[in-house]
Amino acid sequence: MAAVSLSVSTVKPLGDRVFVKVSASEEKTAGGLYLPESAKEKPQVGEIAAVGPGKRSDDGVRQELDVKVGDKVLYSKYAGTDIKLGDQEYILLSEKDILAIVD
Repeated sequence: MAAVSLSVSTVKPLGDRVFVKVSASEEKTAGGLYLPESAKEKPQVGEIAAVGPGKRSDDGVRQELDVKVGDKVLYSKYAGTDIKLGDQEYILLSEKDILAIVD
């Protein structure tokens, strides 16, 4: 089976989907203890890497997304599809799974 080489610039989400670069998880606790890989929680914050064109309304008009490339967002814990490109981790989400834009 041939390996497929993708980059963020070749991934274009469809509809109201967004492609989010996952932020690194915490390496140690507030008390200073280092966490092994198995104990780390899945991060819920990331940066928008690509956005789709938007969802179509009932009358066929595209509805623009509330987020844009570069926004830092908070998303639902168990939402989306995990994707790994090279050594970077991404998640493909629907816009409804984004909870907030983080400043």
